[in-house]
Amino acid sequence: MESCATLPLSQLPYVYPSTLSSNKAYPFWPCKRRSSSQPTRLHCSKMFVPGFGEASPEAKAAQNLHNFFTFVAVKIVAAQLESYNHEAYEELMEFLSRHSLNDGDKFCASMFRESSRHKNLALRIMEVRSAYCKNDFEWDNMKRLAFKMVTESNTRLMTEYVLETSHVETEK
Repeated sequence: MESCATLPLSQLPYVYPSTLSSNKAYPFWPCKRRSSSQPTRLHCSKMFVPGFGEASPEAKAAQNLHNFFTFVAVKIVAAQLESYNHEAYEELMEFLSRHSLNDGDKFCASMFRESSRHKNLALRIMEVRSAYCKNDFEWDNMKRLAFKMVTESNTRLMTEYVLETSHVETEK
């Protein structure tokens, strides 16, 4: 998705120079100037998000999803084991009580090194994690829900602010 904006330079935030001859002086500026003859026309393809260092926001989100998929896989495997292999279920629960699931790969690596029985559990968790990510996670639904949540949250917050600052009495 592309967007373009035509702004007089006086409307740009004061932190940017009054002339944009190139992006070399300000490499964080995400837009490129198209023509020098008319009002400054900026061509922007994406928002620039500062502060993510080596990774994009999408890469950070992917890492969080990766860890979340490990969490989901552990839940699935635990539910399966609880119904047909209670001993393995107890081992998994005991391991969970000692190890954090915040980093999915670290969790699985620790499980590999625990014992041969735990190694099999780790393999099963990784197998379920992969299958869930590839086949069962509803990517389109997640995108739709994220858009909906942001829209509803923004609307609610703006409404609350307007009501708070306008001192409008609500009927009861």
